[in-house]
Amino acid sequence: MSPAAPDDALPEGQTLGEGKYLRLISENGWEYVVRPHSTGVVVIVAVTAERRLILVEQRRVAVHSQVVELPAGLVGDTAAARGEPLATAARRELLEETGYEAERMVELAAGPIAVGIGSEIVTFFHAQGLRRTGPGGGDETEQIVVHEVALSELAGWLAAKRQSGALVDPKLFAGLYLIGEAG
Repeated sequence: MSPAAPDDALPEGQTLGEGKYLRLISENGWEYVVRPHSTGVVVIVAVTAERRLILVEQRRVAVHSQVVELPAGLVGDTAAARGEPLATAARRELLEETGYEAERMVELAAGPIAVGIGSEIVTFFHAQGLRRTGPGGGDETEQIVVHEVALSELAGWLAAKRQSGALVDPKLFAGLYLIGEAG
């Protein structure tokens, strides 16, 4: 599946507003958001040889809460990353957010993430052959906490996180389903 349109191929329609990272478009009676400097989103499902799921937790301003999620990020969103392949973005984001490198990135599925409000296409990858080579934690704009949770303890761990007020991104469950670990 191809990622969202690059900056020079944005959809037609009237621009209602634009910020540093987002553009609000009106087209045929519909309003939606595009990221003019990104060509997609990658989500990485990373399970260690010890069957521990690598998760990240960070405060998400839009929901005013801590959110537990799979490592993820934007594709081609910086000048240095323009035109990067999806798998390259997935490797970059996994290392940046978690400190893990993967021998292989296997594409699992791709599709729209929020069809009623945005144009983004998300692509899931299964990171295989993991080895920790750095601290993770994100870039200078992020404060990411890395968690390694045994798959056998995941349900209870997530319940405790919810109890403490954190939100859980449902893409986590989609990712587990895609690698055959749901249930």
